[in-house]
Amino acid sequence: MKLADPIATGNTAKIYLIENKIIKIFNDYLPDTTALFEANKQKLVYTCGLSVPKVLDITKIDGKQAIIMEYIKGRTLGDLLYENMEQAEHYLNISVNIHQKIHNVAADSLEPMSEKLRRQIESVQMLNKRQKSFLLNKLESMTYTSRLCHGDFHLFNIIMSENNVTIIDWVDASSGDIRADIYRTYLLYSQFSMEFADQYLRLYCDKSGLAKEDIFQWAPIIAGARLSEIVSTEKSERLIEIINNFSPL
Repeated sequence: MKLADPIATGNTAKIYLIENKIIKIFNDYLPDTTALFEANKQKLVYTCGLSVPKVLDITKIDGKQAIIMEYIKGRTLGDLLYENMEQAEHYLNISVNIHQKIHNVAADSLEPMSEKLRRQIESVQMLNKRQKSFLLNKLESMTYTSRLCHGDFHLFNIIMSENNVTIIDWVDASSGDIRADIYRTYLLYSQFSMEFADQYLRLYCDKSGLAKEDIFQWAPIIAGARLSEIVSTEKSERLIEIINNFSPL
């Protein structure tokens, strides 16, 4: 298969549009099961009735793991927002409605969020033993009803087409506490605009009846797990500060 230039590049893969299909080709350093793991998550979410791209095949291209999926023609809410910033609340409203729809789904067969977060926190070298102990004990103490959580929900992972809104990038999906998933989105937005992050959180709380204080119980845990990711736009000092602000020590 001849590949042109990718239409998008992420931390773990490059995305190509070929013959009206999306080809996601993963980087060499990832485990051999990465494509299958992600594809199975997306297939499960698809069967739950949510609007996600249909997985067509799991294969290898030039020796690299790849997922072939249907192409959803449209534009992300993030791109639309950048062209029309005064419509921020409109696009956030759409996204919050979608986020709530995701959170209404039970997905017990997915990886438990607690296991994923524990693994991430334990892998962070810049956290000392005391900090890890605090985060892992707090994680262990959290009680909740498990629901489907996207794990990386933001406006650039929502595609608006003529007749539908589609959610993409399910690699971080898990079964866990919706409050953790909400805080994760808040944390992502707050990298760039605290005002925008607060607006998102206010809308979600208004629509759901959840309290900001309950959602923020997850703040140090999600910040600690975020430290395990290699993200050029994120500052580790900011995440450490969040952890320390919630630590009693």
